[in-house]
Amino acid sequence: MIYLCRHGQTAFNREHRLQGRMESDLTPLGRAQAGAMADLLHDLIARDQVQPWRIVASPLRRARDTAGIIGAKLGLPVEFDDRLMELTVGEWEGRLRAEVAREHPELFTDRTWFFAAPGGETYDQVMARVSDWLSEQAAEPERRLIVVSHGIAGRLLRGAYAGLSPAEVLELDVPQDALYRLHAGQLDRFDCEPVEDPEHAAELVKDAV
Repeated sequence: MIYLCRHGQTAFNREHRLQGRMESDLTPLGRAQAGAMADLLHDLIARDQVQPWRIVASPLRRARDTAGIIGAKLGLPVEFDDRLMELTVGEWEGRLRAEVAREHPELFTDRTWFFAAPGGETYDQVMARVSDWLSEQAAEPERRLIVVSHGIAGRLLRGAYAGLSPAEVLELDVPQDALYRLHAGQLDRFDCEPVEDPEHAAELVKDAV
């Protein structure tokens, strides 16, 4: 079983700016979203009789901080793996999405534009690395993992797990207020309620990372 989380909202997300491998801090809403995921995971894991659980995250700061909030709530250390990082969008990193779309309207007819950036990664490259990571994990039903990744990388990881076509993968949503359970060949979504105290979530980041 894998519980897959996307990091909480960042300043770049709020600005509709392309992040890729650039660093951008969680917003107060992003910390609240991470806290909500932590609370939900605490409840979900409490129902599971098989232990232990592990948390593995992308090393990019937005994922590190989200995983830190989750780890603090669950009392688990966070491991990191570069293969869970977001795709790089090359020369587009840090730019406003609308600005790039105005310059390249021919690319923005569907979601394949993610993989069209000069100097960026292709679909096959990202799929290869997330599939490689997945192939190394314990087989079900022994697998007990909480994964914190990104929008595109997480989308492809779900596709790799479920054996989806590229077209099906690109139609998957990438919420920051929900998480997914990958189990028995299924992808199940769990929506999260926001935490009441975002500032408390911010303090958990300081303590855990």
